[in-house]
Amino acid sequence: MKNASKVLIALGAGVAIGGLLGVLFAPAKGEDTRKKISEGSKKLVDRFNNQIKEGKQKLQKELSNVNGEMEEA
Repeated sequence: MKNASKVLIALGAGVAIGGLLGVLFAPAKGEDTRKKISEGSKKLVDRFNNQIKEGKQKLQKELSNVNGEMEEA
């Protein structure tokens, strides 16, 4: 589980850095570039928050399963 989360974090960071570099080196006005960076960062934060939310839900589900098994024992 720890390796999977590390891979997801590394993948997310790679996508963010690649997107940022792509926007920075693209020929566009500064205003347009700043707008693209802002929009990209908002999308990245939203994706990250969704991943955190899904992780919390999975953890709560597993904890419920463990608690149920402990009560049965």
